[in-house]
Parts: sequence; C-alpha cells; structure tokens
Amino acid sequence: MARAEKEISILIRARYPIVSIVSYEEERIVRFLYKLTQEQNKQLYLWSASTGLHLYGQQKIDQASRDPLVALSQVEDSTGPIVFLFKDLHPYLSDPAVVRKLRDLVENLKSTYQTLILVSPVASVPLELEKDIAIVDFDLPDRPEISQLLDNIIKAVSERKEVRISLNAEIRERLIDAAQGLTYNEAENAFARAVVEDNALDERDIELVLKEKKQVIRKSGILDYFPTEETLETVGGLDNLKEWLRKRRQAFTQEAREFGLPEPRGILLVGVQGCGKSLTAKAVASFWKLPLLRFDVGRVFASTVGSSEENMRRAIKTAESIAPVILWIDEIEKSLSGSQSSSFSDAGTSARVFGTFVTWLQEKTRPVFVIATANNIHQLPPELLRKGRFDEIFFVDLPDFQERQAIFAIHLKKRKRDPKDFDLVALAEASDGFSGAEIEQAITSALFDVFVANQVLTTEDIKKSLRATVPLSQTMREEISSFREWAKARTVPASLQRKPPNYQERKLEFNQHTAKPDTELERNE
Repeated sequence: MARAEKEISILIRARYPIVSIVSYEEERIVRFLYKLTQEQNKQLYLWSASTGLHLYGQQKIDQASRDPLVALSQVEDSTGPIVFLFKDLHPYLSDPAVVRKLRDLVENLKSTYQTLILVSPVASVPLELEKDIAIVDFDLPDRPEISQLLDNIIKAVSERKEVRISLNAEIRERLIDAAQGLTYNEAENAFARAVVEDNALDERDIELVLKEKKQVIRKSGILDYFPTEETLETVGGLDNLKEWLRKRRQAFTQEAREFGLPEPRGILLVGVQGCGKSLTAKAVASFWKLPLLRFDVGRVFASTVGSSEENMRRAIKTAESIAPVILWIDEIEKSLSGSQSSSFSDAGTSARVFGTFVTWLQEKTRPVFVIATANNIHQLPPELLRKGRFDEIFFVDLPDFQERQAIFAIHLKKRKRDPKDFDLVALAEASDGFSGAEIEQAITSALFDVFVANQVLTTEDIKKSLRATVPLSQTMREEISSFREWAKARTVPASLQRKPPNYQERKLEFNQHTAKPDTELERNE
C-alpha cells in the first residue's frame, strides 16, 4: 500500500470527520476507496455537481442532491458505516452556507462510523475549516504500480500475433522511468499508444512515453521541456567534468540503489561566459538519457501576494513528479541575487522563494539532478555555495591549447567541413584567450565572408576573423583573473590541469598534422 493510501486508511479508522485529498486522479481514488470500504464493511457514496449523491455502482442521478447543501443534508441524515466522496466541492467553498454546513457536520461525523472525503486538484480549505480537515496529497503512481500496469498491457496484447514485445530488463526499467510522473490514465494511454503506433513495445517507445511528459511540463507554465541532441562529444575539453559525469551515468538505476549508491544531487558550474556551461547541461541529459527541464526562475515571481512561493513549490513538485530528471537553471545568480536585499525591495518575497529552493536542494529525496550555471559568483548568495546543496562545484575556465583544437574541430564538423582540411594547431595558436562561443562566432563570421565572395573556407579566413575579434579575456581581464583566484580554493577544475605546450611540442604536433614545413609557426614565434 502506497504512503497516501495508508494515511487515508488510518484517518478513516481514526474517525477523522473530513479528509481532503489533493489529486487529479478521481478514478484511481474511487477504485482505492471502494476496495478499502469493502475491507472495512462500509458503503461508498459518490457526489458530483452533475450526478448528485448516489451509492457507488448506481447509475441513477438524483437531481435534487446536485445542490451541495442538499447533498450535505443527506449526509447528515444518513446512518450506518459510510464513506462519502465529494468530487470538486472546492468551487462551492466560497459559499458561507456550504462552509457552515460542513462545520455542523464535523461534530456529527465524529460520533459515527462515517467519513466525508473531498477530492479536487487543489488544496482549497476555508479558514473556518482549517482545524477540522486533514489534507492528504495522493501521490502519482509509483514504480511498482506502473510496473504492474505495464505487465497488464503486455499480457493483454501478447495474444495478438501482430504485436511484437521486445523488452529486456534494462529497456523495461527505462520505460517505467519514462512513465514516472504521469497519472495512471496518462501512463496507460501512453503505453497503449506506443503499442498501436508500430504494433510493438520496445526501446523506440521510450520516446513516445516521454512525449506525454512534455504535455505535463508544458501545462505547468514554469518549467520548459528542453529537447536536446547535444552529446558529450559536442563539448570540447572539460575532461575532468566529463569523467565525473561518466562515473555517475548509471547512478539512477535500480542496480545502483541495490548496490547502496545514493542518487547524485547536482552540480554548480561557474566560470567564464561562453565556455560551455549551458552546453554541458544539454549534453548530460542526452548522455544520461534523462529528460531535461529548464527552470526559468523569473517566471516564479508573480504579482499576487503569496503566489510566487506557491509557484516555486509547484515547479519543484512538477520536477519531482517526473523524476528521474535533470533540472537546468541557467545563470542562477541573476534569478536569486536579490534575495539578500529582499526585505527592503519586495517585502521578503525573493528571500522566501530562495529559502524554499535551497531547503529543497538540501533535503530533496527524489532523483532530480540539478545543473545550475553562473557567470558572476559575486552575485551568488553564500547559502547556495554551502556543502550539501550540490555534489560538486566545477570551475569552467577559458579553453586551453588542446581544448581549442577540439572546439574548432567540433564546430567545423557542425558546418559540414572536414577538420582535416584545416590547420587546427595554427588556429588554436591564433585563438589564445578565446572562449568556445567566440571561436564558434569566428567560424560563422568567416563562413559569411567566403559565402558572399563565393570562395572555399580556409584556415587563413578563420584566422582573419579571429584577428578582427577582441575576446572577453581582454575586455574583462581583471574580472577573469579575480574569478580564477576565487575558484582555486573553492571549486574543482572542469578541465584537466595541463601545462601549455612549448614551441617544440606545438611544432611537432603541427608537422604531424599537416606534414608541411613549419615556417608559419616559426614566424608566430
């Protein structure tokens, strides 16, 4: 029995008069309550504004009891052990007469074996009833429940010869993971659609199930489902960070749980702008084969008092509901930097939202891996840097000589050019102090130049574009130097610590790559 089901069962046996269940899944709750009332020798009555009050399984509509006051009066007059389930009563809780009737019922129900259960998607409790109503969040289906659902669907379609079932243990686990965060009906529909589309149930259907998740996220209004085709191979350098990520690739599997490994909590990537922090977040999602959610903290803040804090809680709950998942927060310092002066600027709203977020970072138990990026560490609240919020804080510096070669190769391939046709060593030499974004822009600029001139792109064209660019390392020399000093004792380098190659090493690498004289390299020296 799931946690919420166990709690509801206890509340009914303890004769709590009114229980409010927060959930969209009316059918699932009705099935659970019918089974529970059968075990406890009770009757189950249902009410809605469209059908009125009636015994479960009875199709007759009582027109008079569609009025909630009439229905509640019938509850008051009833005898015997009964559980009453009222669907979507919350719009009527603004009526003083309905609220008063519920308060009158509280004392009556306490002396009987009857319980009034309210189910709705929102926890709406009038102030007058706060002390009398127990609120229960009815969790979405857990892994065992989804696993059983998948078994039922496989059993139902296995008799059809045209349907091919191809699920090994790993694919099955990933399919169940993909369905996490969906309601029971959503998961059932997703599995059924997967079977119907190609008359099969296999690895390809994982993406189809994930499409249902995209709908859930889109409706939240705060999180964005971020599709990505990036891989770690499209990230130049950052080998130390890549190795850390590779070691944790299987950390969300059941095998890792049984081995005793905890799920990774998240990483904070700080460093120079344009050096691959956001690109890495996208690549991790593809590498780990997990959904990537982009959390725009700016959307959390709203004009209504109290709604910002509720928006933050709703965003967290949405992310947790579809876990395992990667939650990406880009440039987090811009979103949370105002928390320090919040009591003066916005009556403490930013501070409360920030407090909710960092507490969740520390205490979260669901497998939500947070990747936060920051360009300006001086704007970061110190509480965010405390141990326990993230597994590790990585410093992403400007790419070194070898990393710049890799970055040139990656961006040339993206633009349908063979890196072997270019002198990557000379380009890496000419781009000293350039970020990955600046290297990409130099290639793009050179491509525009040769396109207009109807020429073929060459190494010299890219070098010309590099010479016309003033890199960030020059315009922000002091800031970057200060950043590096700060990072030395507080962060882990994202790149391997390598010494710059000397003249002979560059010369050898150049000759091996081009098999040409090194006159140009000597001129640069």
